[in-house]
Amino acid sequence: MSTKRRKYDEEFKKRAVRMSYTSERTVTEVADSLGITKNMIYRWRQKYTPAGDKTQIAQQQDEMSELRSRIAELEEENYILKKATAFFAKNQK
Repeated sequence: MSTKRRKYDEEFKKRAVRMSYTSERTVTEVADSLGITKNMIYRWRQKYTPAGDKTQIAQQQDEMSELRSRIAELEEENYILKKATAFFAKNQK
Protein backbone atom coordinates (compact mmCIF):
# COMPACT_ATOMS: atom_id res chain seq x y z
CA MET A 1 0.00 0.00 0.00
CA SER A 2 1.68 3.19 -1.15
CA THR A 3 0.63 6.63 -0.04
CA LYS A 4 1.19 9.51 -2.39
CA ARG A 5 2.95 12.44 -0.78
CA ARG A 6 0.86 15.58 -0.93
CA LYS A 7 2.35 19.02 -1.42
CA TYR A 8 0.80 22.12 0.05
CA ASP A 9 1.30 25.61 -1.28
CA GLU A 10 2.78 28.30 0.89
CA GLU A 11 -0.52 30.14 1.33
CA PHE A 12 -2.20 27.00 2.71
CA LYS A 13 0.64 26.57 5.20
CA LYS A 14 0.41 30.19 6.33
CA ARG A 15 -3.36 29.91 6.77
CA ALA A 16 -2.97 26.70 8.77
CA VAL A 17 -0.43 28.36 11.08
CA ARG A 18 -2.63 31.42 11.53
CA MET A 19 -5.61 29.19 12.32
CA SER A 20 -3.60 27.20 14.86
CA TYR A 21 -2.64 30.38 16.71
CA THR A 22 -5.91 32.30 16.49
CA SER A 23 -8.46 29.53 16.83
CA GLU A 24 -9.77 28.47 20.21
CA ARG A 25 -9.52 24.89 19.01
CA THR A 26 -6.48 22.73 19.73
CA VAL A 27 -3.78 22.17 17.15
CA THR A 28 -5.02 18.59 16.75
CA GLU A 29 -8.56 19.79 16.01
CA VAL A 30 -7.30 22.37 13.51
CA ALA A 31 -5.15 19.73 11.81
CA ASP A 32 -8.05 17.28 11.62
CA SER A 33 -10.32 19.92 10.09
CA LEU A 34 -7.67 20.64 7.42
CA GLY A 35 -6.97 16.97 6.76
CA ILE A 36 -3.33 17.09 7.84
CA THR A 37 -1.35 15.82 10.81
CA LYS A 38 -0.65 17.97 13.84
CA ASN A 39 3.08 17.43 13.30
CA MET A 40 2.82 19.29 10.01
CA ILE A 41 1.34 22.30 11.75
CA TYR A 42 4.08 22.26 14.37
CA ARG A 43 6.71 22.04 11.62
CA TRP A 44 5.07 24.91 9.74
CA ARG A 45 4.95 26.93 12.97
CA GLN A 46 8.76 26.78 13.01
CA LYS A 47 8.81 28.25 9.53
CA TYR A 48 6.06 30.88 9.79
CA THR A 49 5.13 33.44 12.44
CA PRO A 50 1.54 33.82 13.65
CA ALA A 51 1.22 36.74 11.22
CA GLY A 52 2.17 34.47 8.31
CA ASP A 53 5.65 35.85 7.71
CA LYS A 54 8.70 33.64 7.45
CA THR A 55 10.74 33.32 10.61
CA GLN A 56 14.34 34.47 10.64
CA ILE A 57 15.56 30.87 10.78
CA ALA A 58 13.46 29.93 7.75
CA GLN A 59 14.83 32.92 5.82
CA GLN A 60 18.39 31.90 6.69
CA GLN A 61 17.73 28.30 5.62
CA ASP A 62 16.31 29.48 2.29
CA GLU A 63 19.31 31.74 1.76
CA MET A 64 21.71 28.91 2.61
CA SER A 65 19.96 26.61 0.16
CA GLU A 66 20.25 29.21 -2.60
CA LEU A 67 23.93 29.75 -1.80
CA ARG A 68 24.65 26.01 -1.89
CA SER A 69 22.98 25.79 -5.29
CA ARG A 70 25.03 28.73 -6.54
CA ILE A 71 28.26 27.15 -5.23
CA ALA A 72 27.48 23.88 -7.02
CA GLU A 73 26.77 25.80 -10.23
CA LEU A 74 30.05 27.75 -9.97
CA GLU A 75 32.03 24.58 -9.22
CA GLU A 76 30.58 22.95 -12.34
CA GLU A 77 31.45 26.02 -14.44
CA ASN A 78 34.96 26.01 -13.02
CA TYR A 79 35.39 22.32 -13.86
CA ILE A 80 34.24 22.91 -17.43
CA LEU A 81 36.63 25.85 -17.84
CA LYS A 82 39.55 23.78 -16.54
CA LYS A 83 38.77 21.02 -19.04
CA ALA A 84 38.46 23.55 -21.87
CA THR A 85 41.75 25.18 -20.91
CA ALA A 86 43.53 21.84 -20.92
CA PHE A 87 41.98 20.96 -24.29
CA PHE A 88 43.01 24.22 -25.96
CA ALA A 89 46.49 24.16 -24.40
CA LYS A 90 47.04 20.67 -25.80
CA ASN A 91 45.95 21.72 -29.29
CA GLN A 92 48.26 24.78 -29.45
CA LYS A 93 51.45 22.74 -29.25
